[in-house]
Formats: sequence, C-alpha cells, structure tokens
Amino acid sequence: MSKITTELLLERAVPKSTRLRKIKILNLSRLQITTEDLEPQLFSHLRHLQELDLSDNLLERLPENLSLPNLRILNCNSNQLEDVTALQQFPQLEELSYTNNVYLTPSDDYKVMFLLRNLRQLNGKDVTKLANHVRVVNSRELTTRVTAHWGKNFRNQLPKTLSPEQLKSIRKKFVKSAQAHVAYGPSSLSDFTRWRVKMIAEEFLTSLIQEDNPAPEAGEKTEEEEEEKKEEEEDNEDKIAESTAETENKAASKGTVTPSKRKGARSRGGSGSKRSRSQSSSKEEPSPSPKKTSRLQDERSSEDQRASRPQTKESQPAQDSEGAHRNGGRIPKAHSHKRSSQQKEEHKEEEEEEEDDDDEKDVCSTPVKDLEGEETISLEPVHFLQCHSKGNNRDDFKTQLWACVFEPPLDCGTRKDPVVSSSRTAATCGGDSVCLVDCETGIVLKKYKVTGEEFFTVTWTTLTMVTSDGRKKRHNVLAAAGRRGIVKLIHVAADYCYGEIKAHKKPIATACFSPITETHLFTASYDKKICVWDIGVPDCDYNFKERQLMVLETIATPLRIALVPSCPDRYLVAGCEQGCFAWDIRLDEKQQKNRPHEVEFQFPDDEGNETSSHRVDGLAFLNEDIVVSKSSKTGSINLWSWSRSFKEQGKGSRRTVQAVILAELEWSSTDLPYLTLSTCPTEEYVFCGDEKGSVWLYDLSNHLSALSATKEDRATKRIGPSQVLKWPELKANGEPLTDVLVNNVVADPSFTYLVALTDVNIAAIWKKA
Repeated sequence: MSKITTELLLERAVPKSTRLRKIKILNLSRLQITTEDLEPQLFSHLRHLQELDLSDNLLERLPENLSLPNLRILNCNSNQLEDVTALQQFPQLEELSYTNNVYLTPSDDYKVMFLLRNLRQLNGKDVTKLANHVRVVNSRELTTRVTAHWGKNFRNQLPKTLSPEQLKSIRKKFVKSAQAHVAYGPSSLSDFTRWRVKMIAEEFLTSLIQEDNPAPEAGEKTEEEEEEKKEEEEDNEDKIAESTAETENKAASKGTVTPSKRKGARSRGGSGSKRSRSQSSSKEEPSPSPKKTSRLQDERSSEDQRASRPQTKESQPAQDSEGAHRNGGRIPKAHSHKRSSQQKEEHKEEEEEEEDDDDEKDVCSTPVKDLEGEETISLEPVHFLQCHSKGNNRDDFKTQLWACVFEPPLDCGTRKDPVVSSSRTAATCGGDSVCLVDCETGIVLKKYKVTGEEFFTVTWTTLTMVTSDGRKKRHNVLAAAGRRGIVKLIHVAADYCYGEIKAHKKPIATACFSPITETHLFTASYDKKICVWDIGVPDCDYNFKERQLMVLETIATPLRIALVPSCPDRYLVAGCEQGCFAWDIRLDEKQQKNRPHEVEFQFPDDEGNETSSHRVDGLAFLNEDIVVSKSSKTGSINLWSWSRSFKEQGKGSRRTVQAVILAELEWSSTDLPYLTLSTCPTEEYVFCGDEKGSVWLYDLSNHLSALSATKEDRATKRIGPSQVLKWPELKANGEPLTDVLVNNVVADPSFTYLVALTDVNIAAIWKKA
C-alpha cells in the first residue's frame, strides 16, 4: 500500500487543509517515499499546488503524469534521482533544487534549463542568463554542426523515395553517427550534448523528409517512436556519472611557487643550487598540521560570471571565487588563446575571439626538424591557467604546481562512444587546492580546497560502487595528498570528499593506484616509507574501511614510484633522494609486513664511475621493460632495461646491481632538482621540462627496436630531443614573466593534450594541431 494517502496530504499541507484542491504548499520531506508512492491519480487533485517539498526521500525518478499544472517551486534534495527529463511536465516551474542526488551531473542541469522555459533558480543559483544561453546559443551551434554532419556524410544516401524500412535505417544511422561525432563544449557535458544532438538530428531529418516525401503511416510512426524510446531508456541506464561541476571559464594568467617541498627535499639531499625566489619564500610555508578537514570546499564562480564578458583590469573585480583569471585581465591580447565557443554569448565576444585567433600566431609552436630532418608534430598553446592561487589572490606567482593526471575514461560497456571514451579532463594540484580542468576549453570544472594544506600528488582509480538498491555502478575516485600526510578521497561525480586516510606523519611526496587491484593505493612519504593501502569501496552512505597492507622501508626520501608494467602485483620501483630501489610487493602471508628493498640500482656518474648514491627525481616506464629515469648524470636522462638489470639469480635482500643503460637522452645541463619527467607509452614519447620554461619532447618510436637489441658492452647511445617547446613571452602586471621552472609535463594517453606545470602558478596546455 502506498505511503501517500489523502489524509497524509491534508495533514502535510502548509497550512493544513480540508480539501486537496485548496492546497498550495505541500511538505512531503523525510517520509522514505519511493517513486511508486507517488500515485498520479491522487496527485491529479492538487490542481492549485504551487510549492512541493520532496527532499530527503528515496526517489529514483518522478512519475511522468503527476498533473501539477501550477507547480512553481520544487525541492528534490537528497534523493536518488537518476534522470530529470520527467520535470518537463511542470512547465510553470520557476525554482528547482535537487542537490545531494549523487547520480545527477552537470549535464542534467543543462537538460533542466533547456526543458523548463520559466526556470529562474536552480539549486539556489540564478540561472536566467545561462539558461537562455543553453536554449539559444547552444542549440544554434549544435543545429549548425548536425546540419553540417548530414551534408558531409549522409546527404547522398537519401533516395528520392523512401520505404518505411529505409527511413528507419537512415534515421537510426544518422542519429547514432551525429551523437558520436558532433561535439561541443566540455567533456563534462557530453551526456547533455548527445541528448540534444539526438533531438536535433531527429527534428532535422523529419523536416527534411517532409519536404520531399509524405509522412509515414501512423502505425509505422508509432513503432519508430517506441523503438526510439527504448533506445533512450537504454542510454539512460548506461549514462555515466561524469565528474564535473559548472562550466566556468577560468582564464589564463600566471604564478610562482610555494617552495616548501622543493626546499625541504633539497635540504635532505644536500643540493646547494637553488633559486633565491624559492629560498626567500620558504619562510612563509606552514608546517605540517594535524588539523582535520572532513570535506573539501568546491569553489565556484556565479552563473553571471560565466555568462559575462571578460573585463579589463580597471573594471574587473580583484578576484573571482576560483582565483583563475581570464586572458584579457592578466595576459595581453597578443598572448591570449582560443576559448570554447560555448562561452561566446555576445557578438562582441565573438569578434574579440577572432582577433585573439589572429594574435595566437605570435606564440603558436610551429613544427621543427629533428636531427634526421623529419618534420615533428605541431603543438599549439591553447590555455594558460592560474587556478591554484593562494587565497584567490590574482597576483599569486609563488604557488608551485606539482602533479597532473588525466582522468581515466569510465567503462562504456558495448557503447564505445568516442565522445565518452576521450580523456581530456585533467586533475592538477598545487598549493592548497586540487583542480579539474577541461583541456579542450580551459574551463576549471571543479576546485577542491583545504586551507593550510599543500598538495603534492594526485592519482585516479575507478571503483565499482553499490547503490542502496543493490545496483553496481562504476565511478572515478581521486586521491590527493601532500604536506599533512593525509590522503583525501574524492568521489568526483558526487562532488564530495567522502573520506581521508592518515597515511603518514610527514608529507607525502607521491602516490599511485595499482592498475590491477583498483583499491590498492601506494603512498611515498618523507618519513622514508612507502605504504600500501587497501582503501576499500564506500557503501551508499560513503562508509569505508581502509587497511594498511605493508610498509616498504627506504633509506632515503622516495620521490617517484612506479609499478613494473609486466608484473604490477609483484614489483615496485622508486626513485629516491639517494638512489633507485626495487621491492617485492607480493601479498604473501609468509613474508613480513615491513620490508626492506630487494635491489639497489647503480648508474654511471659524470666521471663514468658506477654509483648508487644519487638523487633520482624522475622515474617512469616507457613500455613493459624500458625505464626512464633522471638525474644521476648532469644533462642526461637514462633509458635502461628492467628485465636485464633485475636478474632473478642470486635473489636476496639489499643486493646491488648495475642498471643496463640502453641510451641517454640529451637534456638541460641544469643541476636543479625536482624537474620530473613523464612518458606516453601509447605514442612512445618522453617529456621533461627545464629551468627555462621549455618542454623537451623525445619521440622514441624509431629507436625502441634498436634499443632492445643493445648489447651491454656497447657504448651508450645519446639521443637528442625531437622537439623543444619554448615558453611564450607572457606578461604579468605589464612585466615579462621570466625565470619559469617547469616542474612536470604530462600528456593524455592519446597525446592530444600536453600539460606543463610550473613554479609560477601557471598550468600551460598545448594541443596537437
């Protein structure tokens, strides 16, 4: 029997009523109501209802025929809603709220704004301007792109006369093709884009057919509609909860460093070469604090800021809520870059954008020739973001950015949608914040902040979570850690930091998840320990239980860690302040929980002597066997073989072996530490920044076969960079921004985007032309 009765409705009316048709305000919150409890026949009597509160219940969806023609305010907070399209039955709705519905995404926000023409407030924010943009500008752009897709790929497939079967086949192929290939806006809105593209494609094809052919028979049309409805329901079931928030354009600018990590580690390693800027600002760094923050703050700017034009320095507020500023405010127009067309709401903005496109030629990277005279790839600088400012200070050029990791695509099942499968969202960390950035548009999708923290590392995993009704869903979880030694666990789609692990008593330098066991997390700390954790899977109430599985003991601070790709459940390699080591990480009950290193690797120094006492601040695998590391030797990066260096015979703890060097990559002659490297195994590239703001790229696709056959007694081959991207001439407060250090360089798996993190609070993004 339904929980909702006439007596209950009369009792919960505000004020209490004696007749259903007189109720204008109704509070049905905290009643454990499910979708089945909302009986349309009973609700049809609430003809004059204007405000309805359904918060804190168990609703997964709203029935499609509730018949509330005068409803203007609806509260659905804290439910389990998975779809919002049923809300279109309330055309008079002006205020809507559905926060704390974990499965709703920003795409659902856009669907609501498109469907509800009278909507003024969504989740407590004025969305009048944004909603108008969604209905007009967004629809116009998508219609143009859908029409162009038809003309390019399907126009010649339309015969003069169509049978019902032909019509059904062409409609199905065109709609699916348009959904897969028509892209617009950030990846966080890809679900909304596919939803609108399907709608526009069907309308376009219907209008096109009506011009030349009679309409299909009623029976046939009904059959098509039923099939389309079935497909739409399947799409909704497969909908992926995407980790984004509001599409705010955080624009370009710059910054400098919080050198605490660089200085602290430097003092341990004994390096005397350091920038005065880092030394002078180190006094301002807070000491590690045990203070607990259970939830991160998601900082966002208002909808009005999103829709408004960039302001000049004189008229622009000192800062926005994200601390990220538009190109026009910090960087001269000659150095501003392309922004998504979704952000062009006024014709003046479009004109300014055209001017920016012309001016970009001053800073775009042109193809260069490698040593063999072959043309290399062309990379275009598209965004320079200042989104980690301390205290949202737009003049902060002292926050160092340390790590960047691209979000892994969720498993799409049988629907291999290229829009969904692409990975253009990157998590970056530096200072007291972690940002999620759409590399295509430059939009900062989310910003998580913990006051007093300084984040050094971020890493992704994908967990299979179980909902309250027993269904399983895949969600991406982000782990972030730094100075406090605490790991923050963030469910990005839900926009919620659901827990923390007090992993170490000293700062965490780096962390990574196991590629085969999704809950296993490795954390490397300045306490000279690498801990292995099982973070567990949170339940529907975000309860979880972590376990420490083992502790790998090091003789010096671990700076970089990597699991061996050929056996990620067996061995881990770490680059430390005083050497490079490997551990056996098999979860064997017979082995002790605290384990010393099994192997220490020796490398040649500048004099050609083998040494194991050196700092290794860069470490990554290029493929299953080749390891890339720096910096035992000034001005070079080593490529060495894991399998040939780590030999099973004579196995025992704390043995020293000589690394089998396959080649050396020529690099900067600087001795400045902590300029780390990364690899792109799918494209066989190595990346590393330097002390002059340049990014060194090494295309090793033509070298790997020869390197694998290299003999140990053969002279080491030196390989020069395929390309060096120079830092563009940017200005801050009218002055050129110089002395830029590139702390880290990361590419997405397909090498479409390249992100460089600097010590001047700037994340620079290049895109492959």
